[in-house]
Amino acid sequence: MRALIMEQGPDGVAQPVVKDIDGGLLVKRDVTVKVEYSTLNYKDGLCMSPKGGGLVRTYPHIPGIDFAGTVEASEDSRFSPGDKVVLTGWRVGETYWGGYCQEARVDGDWLVPLPDGITTAQAMSVGTAGLTAMLAVQALEDHGLKPENGPVLVTGAAGGVGSVATAILANLGYEVAGVTGRPEQADYLKSLGASQIIARGDINETVKRPLESETWAGCVDAVGGDMLARVLGQMKYGGSVAAVGLAGGAGLPTTVIPFLLRGVNLLGIDSVMQPFENRQRAWARVAKDLPMDKLEAMVVPATLEDLPQLGADILKGQVKGRVLVKL
Repeated sequence: MRALIMEQGPDGVAQPVVKDIDGGLLVKRDVTVKVEYSTLNYKDGLCMSPKGGGLVRTYPHIPGIDFAGTVEASEDSRFSPGDKVVLTGWRVGETYWGGYCQEARVDGDWLVPLPDGITTAQAMSVGTAGLTAMLAVQALEDHGLKPENGPVLVTGAAGGVGSVATAILANLGYEVAGVTGRPEQADYLKSLGASQIIARGDINETVKRPLESETWAGCVDAVGGDMLARVLGQMKYGGSVAAVGLAGGAGLPTTVIPFLLRGVNLLGIDSVMQPFENRQRAWARVAKDLPMDKLEAMVVPATLEDLPQLGADILKGQVKGRVLVKL
C-alpha cells in the first residue's frame, strides 16, 4: 500500500518518504479502513517537520490526523464492511499511525459514521479544521449567539478553520467580519460570505485600554496571543469568543476586566478528544449548515507527493482553504 512515512536518519532528523509499505507493518486494531481521502492541518505540518514538531515520539511514523474511507473489516459490532466513516483526532497521526496511507487500522471508538449526503471527499474537505469550526459555532450558539445580536468576527479567516467558519456563519444568516494578513484573499473571503474584511495589522496588537467600543457579538479565534487579547476588549456585553488556535502565540496579555464588566465568555474548543455524541452532532450540523458549493471553492487537490511542500507551507501560513489528499 502507498504511504507517506516519516523515517528518522542517524542524525535524529526525520524526512518524509512516499513509498509502498507492507500492510503487516500496521498495528492490529479492531477496525480496518480503506482510506480514500485525507487532508492537511497545521498539526500535520508539524508532524512532517524534521523534529516532528514535538508531537511525534517514535519513528517510523505515518502522519495524517484525519481521514475518511470505507470499512474493510471490523471486529466492532457498530461497524460493518462497506460502511462510510470519518476519523478526526484521538492522537491519530501523532501517537498512532494516521491517514497518509491507503489503509488504516483504528479503534472503533475513534470513528464516526458519515451522515447521509456527505461523501468521503466532502468529509475530508471539511476535516478536523471544519469540524473544529462547527464545534466553535455550536459553542457560540449554545451561549446565546443569534444573527440579530450583531456581527461575528473570524480571525485567521483564510485558513482552514476560518474558511469553514465563515461559510457556515454566513449561511446561517450572520454578518461575518474576516481578519486576514493576506489582502489578496479578500475576494475569496467575500465569496464565502464575509461582508467585512479587516487587515490583521489593524487588530493584531494590544492597547492600554482594557475595554474598547462594543463591536462583536461573537468571535471564532484561530490566532490567540495579542489579537485575542484585543478582541476580548471589543466584545459586546455577554458575547463569547470560541478559541480554536494559537497561530499568534500561546500567551494572552490581557486583564480580567472584559470578563467582569461585560460578562464576556472565553470558550475553549478541543476537537481531539471530543465525545462521540458531540462529534455526531457536529457532523450532522455540517451536513445541514455548510453550503457544499462554498466548500468546493475552498478545496485544493493534492497527492501524497505534494504533502511535504504543503506541510512546510502551512507552517508559514501560506495555505488557503482546505487541502484534499486523494489516497
